[in-house]
Amino acid sequence: MSYDVYAKDNSSNGGTPVNTISLSAGQAFTTNASLDDLWSAGANPRWSNADGLLGNLFATGTDDSGASVGTLIGQAFGPYNDDGFSAPYGALVGKIGSSYILLGTSFAGVAPEAGVLQLMYWDSNAYDNTEYITVEVNAVPDAGGIALSLMGIAALVGFRRFSRR
Repeated sequence: MSYDVYAKDNSSNGGTPVNTISLSAGQAFTTNASLDDLWSAGANPRWSNADGLLGNLFATGTDDSGASVGTLIGQAFGPYNDDGFSAPYGALVGKIGSSYILLGTSFAGVAPEAGVLQLMYWDSNAYDNTEYITVEVNAVPDAGGIALSLMGIAALVGFRRFSRR
């Protein structure tokens, strides 16, 4: 499923996270956001993709910044630390229960605890943030659930064969 995460409205500090899917503890899931999808922590040079403000980023002329080609629109701002968690400013961060996860542009992993995956823009304030990114979120079915379903199908097939006799 796709979710739009807004840098201002869904900021970790001053915003409300986007609720996505429910996961069980240990359940695998993935998130993906385009490398070209940009959001901003304010005036230049604070544009980034979901990986956050990690280094120099220059305008392409077709990106969300609207700046002229070659203009420096993003640069490294270091990590932001909050609630015992550290991630680059401007990064896509997830939270399940009390556990934070750095998601960035591409993540594949497991839920550290059961709960709803919440998505947010990692920042110390939201007042001048702009734009949004679109994030694709997918849960990987539990192996146990798949095995249980297969056993149920096998039982139905067996019952059907038995009842034909």
